[in-house]
Amino acid sequence: MKLKGKVKKYILEKINDKKKLHFSLLDPYKIGSKSELEKIAKSLYDAGTDAFLVGGTLGVSKDKLDFVLSILEDYEIPKIIFPSNINLISEKADAILFLSLLNSDDIYYVIGAHIVAAPIIKMLQIEPIPTGYIIVGHGGTAAHVGRARIIPYDNYELALAYTLAAEYLGMNLVYLEAGSGAPSPVNPEMISFIKRFSEIPIIVGGGIKNAETAQKMAREGADIIVTGNIIESNLDKAIEIIKGLKNI
Repeated sequence: MKLKGKVKKYILEKINDKKKLHFSLLDPYKIGSKSELEKIAKSLYDAGTDAFLVGGTLGVSKDKLDFVLSILEDYEIPKIIFPSNINLISEKADAILFLSLLNSDDIYYVIGAHIVAAPIIKMLQIEPIPTGYIIVGHGGTAAHVGRARIIPYDNYELALAYTLAAEYLGMNLVYLEAGSGAPSPVNPEMISFIKRFSEIPIIVGGGIKNAETAQKMAREGADIIVTGNIIESNLDKAIEIIKGLKNI
């Protein structure tokens, strides 16, 4: 399966076919040995995850990023960089989420880093997927580092306004992020409200700990569910989440 230059097409075709997708987020900073990563990757792939997201907010070097991507290279699903800064760019990836943190007070995270990264992405021929990134509720480290004005869990109208802005700017996806290890995920009711008034595909991540929550989010309109922390803490639960989404 040749994925270079075709990842966005792969994602959007699945969404247009009314399929619910699961992305497995692997943080190179938290990955242990090669054998451990190989076991985790195979388990997630066999369960049916639709793509590997690779990235983290702190402590990720280019060497660690390349190490993880090298282990994943034989799997016939997309390997997508989930960047926190310009250090997370690698030619070993199939694509990169070209994230703009829309509710950041720091212009660097809205467009500044992108100016620096764009020529590198072009030279390395990595497929960019323009994505509006919106931090909701808890926010965690990503909110702190990105200087985000966090949208409250129950402020559906504000979340919709940001989503529509992403849609009208021509972005391919919008990512509602509650933060890594958030005590509570994005409210399914927020997802439903946004879906009612917008057409851009929705990614949801942060604080998703079980299959029931993931399924409810998907039924309310989430097109892609991302899990990360649960993969590290309870791989069996992560597999249940993937299989649960495939049964909707």
